[in-house]
Order: sequence, then structure tokens, then C-alpha cells
Amino acid sequence: MAASDAPTDAPATARMTVAIRDLSVSYRAYEDLPSARSFVSRSIRRRHRTTVDAVRSITTDFHAGEAVGLIGANGSGKSTLLRTIAGLQPKTSGHVYVSSQPQFLGVAAALKLKLSGYQNVYLGGLAIGLSRAEVDERMEEVIEFCGIGSAMSRPMQTYSAGMRARLAFSIATLRTPEILLLDEALAVGDRSFRDRSIAKINEIKENANTILLVTHNLPEIRRTCSRAIWMNEGQIAMDGGVDEVLSAYETFVDG
Repeated sequence: MAASDAPTDAPATARMTVAIRDLSVSYRAYEDLPSARSFVSRSIRRRHRTTVDAVRSITTDFHAGEAVGLIGANGSGKSTLLRTIAGLQPKTSGHVYVSSQPQFLGVAAALKLKLSGYQNVYLGGLAIGLSRAEVDERMEEVIEFCGIGSAMSRPMQTYSAGMRARLAFSIATLRTPEILLLDEALAVGDRSFRDRSIAKINEIKENANTILLVTHNLPEIRRTCSRAIWMNEGQIAMDGGVDEVLSAYETFVDG
């Protein structure tokens, strides 16, 4: 975070990695509205343009050594917030300050499906700044970690969703990023891989890096995070310790 870019109201800490100030993210979407005639002919519909306020006036900070779980119902703004921090989603207003380029990993990680697992490791490694020689040195580590064996030589379009997720996570953590953003990245992995991934996440956190984790799997948050943020309708409903926030959220969900 360059000194000239730092928000004047940011807390006085040398290791703040992400500062968010009054952030709002809106986008336009189209809805198909049924007309009276459409009940007779489904091909005739009226399209209505609406504005979706995905994130509404959020202010918060994240620090080195923190693993923060983001929870909330679908459509509450969690993924939009992560994508905006990563620079993948334009903001409508407000500011996002980061100390380095965040590394975003979602369940639909951008891997080349026509290429083999090996080729994707090279592409991913080069994309995060490793040399080909460095990727060569780490290849066995990737193969062991993702656990997909001989499938590494096959095109990724032949992989299951779980295999793709395991390889994507293995590539993303070849270089330990200062800011790691995980959006349901472990959702389709098997239990053994999730255990290895959670151990890796804890290792990254212990190296004084920042992890933001979006997941509906609350036990994962309890195992990896010391702080949780509950988002509701684009706003922060609660921000605090994991047990306190998750307990309140579970009570709310259970009605």
C-alpha cells in the first residue's frame, strides 16, 4: 500500500494489507417479465432492466496474519466483495487499498481445459511469477499435493470438478501470496484434499499473510479462521470472533 494511496482514516498499523472505505458495487441486469400474452406464447416476454446493489457502503480492514471467513446467504455480496478486492469487478463508489496484488481463486478457476494438467501447471506457475525452472522444481510437489496421479497427462476437460479444483488450488499456492482470496475454492474437493488444503491455509496464515475465505462450510471457517464477517443484502451484518459470528448466523438461519 503506497503511502500516497493510504486512506487518511485507516487504523495506525504497519501490517494492514487491505483497507476498504465506503465501498459500493452495483451492476445492471435484465429480468424477463411475463406479459399476459406470454402465458399463451412463452416466446414473447418483456425485458426489464434493474440495478442490483451487490455491495452497499462497506468499510473494513484486513491485516497480515489474519484468516477471515465471509458467510451469508447466496446473493449477500460475499463473492462480489472478493472479486472487487481482486480488481476483477469494477466498484461503483468508495475505495479499495491493497498492499500487493491479491491472488483470487474461485471454484471456476480459469484453467485451460484443452491442455493437460502438466501444461496448466506451467501456465499457472508462469502467471504468478515463477520461472520454468522453478516450476520444474515444484512439479512433484504439485502432483503429490493435488493427488490426481496419471490424470496429470490428460486434458483437463476429462477431469471431474473435484480434480480441477484440486489442481487449481495446488497451482495457486505454488507461490505464497500476501493476500489470498478463496471463493468456494474447496467446495468440490474430497475430504482428504480439504484437510490438506486447510493445513496449507493455516501455514499461509502463520507466515503473516492475509486470507479471505468465502464458503458455506462453517466447519472450515472454524478450523482456519479467527475472525468472521456475516454479510446480508450487501452489507456487513456482523464482524467479530468466529464463534460469536457463526453462532449468531446459525441462530438466524435456523429461525
